[in-house]
Amino acid sequence: MIRLAFTIATLAAFALSARAEDRSVLLNCKAIVERASKDANAASEAELTRCRQVIREWALRDARTTVDEHGKPLR
Repeated sequence: MIRLAFTIATLAAFALSARAEDRSVLLNCKAIVERASKDANAASEAELTRCRQVIREWALRDARTTVDEHGKPLR
């Protein structure tokens, strides 16, 4: 019984961390990466790595969608 509860709690933690960020996170990350390209001390390496991953994920997500965030066709 304890093992089942632990498994459910672990799956719930993964599900919560896997949810998609909203577009404001993408815009903030783009700004951080742009500032870091101009000033070497603008952000930590961990923050830059996370932001680059967010940008990559959004690029892949946008490539797969045929509508924008308001439901209007892109093409």
